Amino acid sequence: MSRAKPKAVHPSLAKAPTGIQGLDEISGGGLPKGRVTLVCGSAGSGKSLLAMEFLVHGAVEYGEPGVCMDFEETEEKLAANVASLGFDLRALAKSEMLLVDHVSVERNQIAETGEYNLDGLFIRLAHAVKTIKAKRVVLDSIEALFAGLSDATMLRSELRRLFEWLEDHKLTAVVTGEAGEHTLTRHGLEEYVADCVIALDHRVTEQISTRRLRIVKYRGTSHGTDEYPFLIDREGISVVPITSLALAHEASTDRISTGIAALDEMMQGKGFFRGSSVLVTGTAGTGKSSLAASFARATCARGESCLYFAFEESPNQILRNMRSVGIDLERWSKKGLLHFHAMRPTSVGLEGHLAVIHKMVGRLQPSVVIIDPITNLVSASGVYGVKSMLMRLVDFLKVEQITSMFTNLTFAGDPQERTAAAVSSLMDTWFVLRDSKPNGRQGRELHILKSRGMAHSREVRELTVSKSGIELGIVRKSHTPAKAVAGPGAIAVAE
Repeated sequence: MSRAKPKAVHPSLAKAPTGIQGLDEISGGGLPKGRVTLVCGSAGSGKSLLAMEFLVHGAVEYGEPGVCMDFEETEEKLAANVASLGFDLRALAKSEMLLVDHVSVERNQIAETGEYNLDGLFIRLAHAVKTIKAKRVVLDSIEALFAGLSDATMLRSELRRLFEWLEDHKLTAVVTGEAGEHTLTRHGLEEYVADCVIALDHRVTEQISTRRLRIVKYRGTSHGTDEYPFLIDREGISVVPITSLALAHEASTDRISTGIAALDEMMQGKGFFRGSSVLVTGTAGTGKSSLAASFARATCARGESCLYFAFEESPNQILRNMRSVGIDLERWSKKGLLHFHAMRPTSVGLEGHLAVIHKMVGRLQPSVVIIDPITNLVSASGVYGVKSMLMRLVDFLKVEQITSMFTNLTFAGDPQERTAAAVSSLMDTWFVLRDSKPNGRQGRELHILKSRGMAHSREVRELTVSKSGIELGIVRKSHTPAKAVAGPGAIAVAE
C-alpha cells in the first residue's frame, strides 16, 4: 500500500508592510524585508511620496525607525511638502523614529577615476542608522548620487556595492530613480540590481490625467503584474487592486427591498439579492434617479448606510428634486446614513474615479452604492473604457457584499442602446424605463428585462411619479407578451 507523500512546506519571503492602501495587497504583504526596492518614474509621478509613506507608516504603525537620505531636498522643504498629508516629520524625528539627512552632491565634485567609491556615503548612512536603530532606509534619488558618472561598468559596480551594503546591514530600503527614455531608469542598470522594481506612471489622455502603478519584478514571491490605478489625495497614496480574479465571491440569498412595494411584488415580493448589481436604463425624465432615490431611502430606513455618487447634479439639487416627488433624503443625510459624493466625470480619468470609489467604500463601509448616471462617464471616456472600469467596480462590490445600482440614460427609439447592452452583462438585474402614449396619453412604463437567480414578472407596468413618490399601476396590454412559462401569470425564470 503506497503511502501519501507529505506536502512540501515552502518558506515564504519575509516582507515589510508599506501601510499604503492597496499596495500591500498586490505585493502580497509589502516590500521584501532586508532587501532593496527600486521605485522609478517620471517627474511628478509620486516616487518621493511613496518612499516617505513607507518610512512614516513604518515608524507610526509598525514601530520600525527609518532614515531618509535625500540628495535633492532639505529637511525643512521635505517636512513642509508632506505636512499637507498629515505627516509630522519633526515630531517623528524628536521621538527618534525618523532621521532625515540632506546630502548635497555637486556634479563637479565627482571625478571619474578608479578611486571613486561610496565609502563616504556608507559611513554617513551607517552613523544615521546606528543613531536611531533604523530598520528602513530611503535614498531619494539615485540619479543625484551618480550624476557625474558615465562609465557603465563603474556605475554598475558601485550600484551593486550600494545595494549589497544595505542588504548586509539587514535594512529594508527604497531607492527612487528617474525614468529613462527607453528604459525604466535613466541609467538602465538599477532595475537589474534591485530585488523589487515598482514603476509609477502619470499619463495624460485627452486632457485627463491618470496615475498607474506596476510591479515590474519581485524576486522570490508572486505578485500582481497588471497596471493598477492609484490616487494621491490629502491622505496620501491609495492603489486600486483587481479583486476576485477567480470569481469566487459569495452569492447571498438575503433579499432587500427596492423601496417600492409594487416593484418588490414583481420580484417575488422580496426585492433584490443583497450584494447584487442593478442597472436602471431609460430615456430622459422616465424616473431613473427617482427610482435610485427610493432605493437609497429604503436602505437608510433599514438603518443601513448608502453611498451615492452623483455625476450630474449636486447633493443639494438631488435633495430638492427628490422632495418634489415625496422622497425625503435630507433626514437620512443628517443622520449620517446617506453619503453623497458629487464630482464632474471629466475631473479625473476612469481610474481616478475607481480609486475614489474604492477609498470611500473602504472608509464608510456602506451596504448600498449608487452611481447616477454612468452615461456621463461614457461621454468622457468611451463605452469600452467604462465597461472595463465597471467590471472591476462591480467585482469589488460583490466581494464586499455591497448592493450596487447604476443608472444610464438611453435615447428615444433605442431603449436598449449600445451603452446599456455593453454593460448589461455585468448586471444581475436590469430595469428598463421608457416613455409611452397609451390612448394618446403621455406616460411612463417599467419592465424587468432580467433578474438572475429569481422568478420575476415580465409584465410591462405603468410607472407614475408624483408628490406621493413612485407607484406602479396597471399592466400595459399593447406590448408583445413574454414567452409563456410554467407558473402563475406572466412570471419568467431569470437567466
